[in-house]
Amino acid sequence: MVEPKEQAKKTDKETEEQVVKPLEEVQEQVGEIKAEVEELDMKPLTEVLGQAEKAYTAYMEAERQVARIYKENEHRVTDAYRKAEQQTNNTCEESIRQALIDRDKAMARASKVLEEAERRVRETYQKAREEAEKANEEVVAQALKVRDETIAKAWKIREETVEQAWTIYSKITR
Repeated sequence: MVEPKEQAKKTDKETEEQVVKPLEEVQEQVGEIKAEVEELDMKPLTEVLGQAEKAYTAYMEAERQVARIYKENEHRVTDAYRKAEQQTNNTCEESIRQALIDRDKAMARASKVLEEAERRVRETYQKAREEAEKANEEVVAQALKVRDETIAKAWKIREETVEQAWTIYSKITR
């Protein structure tokens, strides 16, 4: 029978041999790696940090420029909308002005007919006046409708353009 002390000594020697061999191998590998690292042409840490700072600064400047460009684009879209709105208002006002002129002309014709034949003219006058008012209301209603539709379309296009621009901006800044 083998005594436990002898068996423990034997096991310790075997374990020590098993640990010493890999330790020697690891030390050998560390020496090889150290030699390789020394051979590498490595940049100083400050140079790498400087390049990283420059790259980050350039990135931040580019992000500011993109935001500025998107803001300018938003202003251009708004200006274009305002111009379209002003043109629509001008067209509407001109249509209303022309409708008033047309109404005035119709009323003047009715007055002439009144002078020529009072009985017939009263009927004709009343009819012409009603037609003029109706025509005026229709033209004004149509002009207002066209203006409202044009303004609504312009706002919709503006909103879509701004939303699309911000969506692109959001994707870029992620």
